[in-house]
Amino acid sequence: MSNTLRQLSAEQDQSPWLDNLQRSYITNGTLKQLIADGVRGLTSNPTIFQKAIQGSNDYDAQFVELIKNGISPENAYWDLVISDINAALALFEDLYHESSGTDGFVSVEVDPSLARDGDGTLNAARALHERIDKPNVMIKIPATEEGLPAIRHMIAEGRNVNVTLIFSLERYGDVMEAYISGLEDRATQGLPVSGISSVASFFISRVDNEIDKQLDALGTAEAIELKGKSAINQARLAYRMFTDKFSGHRWQALEAAGAQVQRPLWASTSTKNPAYPDTLYVDELIGPRTVNTIPEATLHAFADHGRVARTIDASVDVAAQQWDALKSFGIDVAAIAIQLESDGVASFIASFNELLEALRVKAGEVV
Repeated sequence: MSNTLRQLSAEQDQSPWLDNLQRSYITNGTLKQLIADGVRGLTSNPTIFQKAIQGSNDYDAQFVELIKNGISPENAYWDLVISDINAALALFEDLYHESSGTDGFVSVEVDPSLARDGDGTLNAARALHERIDKPNVMIKIPATEEGLPAIRHMIAEGRNVNVTLIFSLERYGDVMEAYISGLEDRATQGLPVSGISSVASFFISRVDNEIDKQLDALGTAEAIELKGKSAINQARLAYRMFTDKFSGHRWQALEAAGAQVQRPLWASTSTKNPAYPDTLYVDELIGPRTVNTIPEATLHAFADHGRVARTIDASVDVAAQQWDALKSFGIDVAAIAIQLESDGVASFIASFNELLEALRVKAGEVV
C-alpha cells in the first residue's frame, strides 16, 4: 500500500480507521499489515460481525466448543465477538500508547435491540466495557434520544464511547453536550477528566442516498445541481459546530484539566452511487482532529488515488447556503434524519437477529 494513509495522519491530523473486522484479518496478518500501512483504529457493528461469522468457517471450532460447554447461542455470539475484539485491541495497543491515548481504539457495539431503551443501553454498555476491560476499547452507543443519558453517564464514569448513528446537526449538538456534561459531572465529583476518549460518528453516504432521491424526483436543473453535495455540506457544518463547541471558557476549563475533545468521526464513507468518485467521502472530509472510518474497498481506493489535502472547512458558507436551499425545495432534512436513524437501528437489529437465529440452528446441529 502507498504512504497515503500515513500522510493523512502526519500532514492533516486525521486518523484513518478501518470499518471492518473478521477473524481471518487477525490470523493471517491482514490487520497487522494495515496498521503498518497507516490504519490507526477500527470500528465494528452487528452487520460486520454477521457477515464475518456467517460468511466463513473461521468461528466454527470455537462455537462448537462453547455450545458443548453449555453456553447459549446468544452468549456464544458475544464470546466470538469479544475474542476478535480482544485480539484487535492487542494489535493496536502499541499505537494507543505511542499516540498518548488518542488513537489505537477498537469499537464494539452494544446489543442494537436496546437502542430505544436508555437504561438497558447503559447497563449493557457498562457490562461490555467491564468484560473487555482494556484502555483502548470504545463502546458504541447509538445516538438515539434515549441513548443520550447513557452516553453522559458512561463518560462521567470514565469510559470511552463511540457515539454512532448520527444523522442530523441537531442530534450532533446533543451528543457533544452529553460528552461535555459527562466530563463536567466527573470533574464535580473530583475525578480526573484526562484519559477519556470519545468520537461522534456522523453517517455520510446514507444522507446523500435519501436526499438525492428527492432531488431526482424534483427534476429541476437547480435540484439536480445539488445532488451528491448534501452529505458533505452537512459534515462541514458539523465540523464548524465542533470547532465552536470545543472552544471558549467552558471547554477551556476542562481542557486545562486534561480533557480531550470528542473527535468527529465520518462513518458510512463508501460511495453508494457509482456516478460519484469512489473516494468522494474521504477526499472531501479531511481536516484536523477528525477520524474517517473507512470500509476496506474505499480504504484501498484512497491509498491508491486519494487526495491528501485539507478540505473539511472549504467553502463552509457555500455549504450552509446549499444546505439551506434544500428547505426551499421542500426537502425536510429533519424528517430524513429521523427516518435514517430508524432505518439504521432496524438494520443492525435485523443483522443481529439473523445471525442469532443462524447460531441457534447451528447449535441444534451440534447437540
